[in-house]
Amino acid sequence: MRVHRSALRVHVALAGVLLVPALLLTGCTGTQDTDGSASRGGSKAEAKADVEDGAPGGTGGKSKGASAPRLTASHVIRTASLTVQVKDVPKALDRTRGTVEAADGYIGKETTTRNEKGRERTRVVLRVPVGKYEKVLDDLEGTGRLVDRDTKAKDVTEQAVDVESRIKTQRASVARIRELMDDATKLGDVVKLEGELSSRQADLESLLSRRASLKDRTDFATITLSLSEKPAGETDGDDPGFTDALAGGWNAFLTMLLWVAVALGAVLPFAAAAALLVTLWLRVARPWLRRRTTPETTTAPASAQTPDP
Repeated sequence: MRVHRSALRVHVALAGVLLVPALLLTGCTGTQDTDGSASRGGSKAEAKADVEDGAPGGTGGKSKGASAPRLTASHVIRTASLTVQVKDVPKALDRTRGTVEAADGYIGKETTTRNEKGRERTRVVLRVPVGKYEKVLDDLEGTGRLVDRDTKAKDVTEQAVDVESRIKTQRASVARIRELMDDATKLGDVVKLEGELSSRQADLESLLSRRASLKDRTDFATITLSLSEKPAGETDGDDPGFTDALAGGWNAFLTMLLWVAVALGAVLPFAAAAALLVTLWLRVARPWLRRRTTPETTTAPASAQTPDP
């Protein structure tokens, strides 16, 4: 019995000796796991921040490329310039306003002047939706006689995609700076982060303004219309009127006078030569012939009256 009890005590002592190192090892492992998870969490946050900033070597490039905005519709800036002659400029301008309002557009700028002859000229800048751009152009051309037309189209799809991508990246950067400000405890760090936040917000606002400008220029086409007063006597229609007939007859009369003057100019040298010859004949040659033939006619009757012996 004594041997058995001594053997039991030896076994318990050995078990206690082995249990203490096991407990110590378990506590160390738990501490290391906790510290490791915390460090891994911090490294993940730092890696996320680096990815948002576009740090090389991270996976941010792939995620950024995958989440880049896809614009299905093309972004085209359309502009046009029209010059139209009308009989009544104010009336044509009222008609233009009605056309633009019916197309859900608006007039951006209006300028009216008069030239040295007193003819009125109005220049207006119109903004109309792209979907009704062609219809508005056709209506404006029918206002009067079209003198000049110039249309342009510029594709800015790549610029729009680039601006959208940069806005997304800048927003993520601003959000990260704000998170760092929430975790900052030192005054120097807070001041530095506030300056960085202001700079990045200014860049973000600039990008937003650029996107709004692109959207406005692609959603609304710009038409510059010049309305000038027609000269007196011209009509808007194609059928000639009384004034047209009168103007045509006067032009024909002036043309006839011109041709008559040309014909007289061509005949005048010959007419002058003929007049000179006629004058010489009447003034010189004819009297001389008369004086030469007069004595012969006077002597002939005298000889005839002499009696024959």
